[in-house]
Amino acid sequence: MSQLPPCPSCKSEYTYPDGDMFVCPECGHEWNEESKTDEDERIIKDSNGNILKDGDTVTVIKDLKIKGSSSVIKVGTKVKNIRLTDGADGHDINCKIDGFGMMVLKSEKVKKV
Repeated sequence: MSQLPPCPSCKSEYTYPDGDMFVCPECGHEWNEESKTDEDERIIKDSNGNILKDGDTVTVIKDLKIKGSSSVIKVGTKVKNIRLTDGADGHDINCKIDGFGMMVLKSEKVKKV
């Protein structure tokens, strides 16, 4: 018996073929095996519209107040080796800033170097 792919939407293993399509009986999602699931990939852009990737270097474009502290991340602060996430409230960049430690930033507050 051949292995059928799990549903890309709900990850159910109870999928079945229907012609050249696959169908999930649990969530009703239909897909073609050749089609790429771009729904899972989210494109994150900086303030200028450049596409960001893991490992990029960015620069802060606005003074950022740090919640719970009197410190401020100044304009022009360079942040190396960013990691993109699906963070809450638009905070989609995880990074380490020298002098501040691990931080979570919004992509619209930085620009790619």
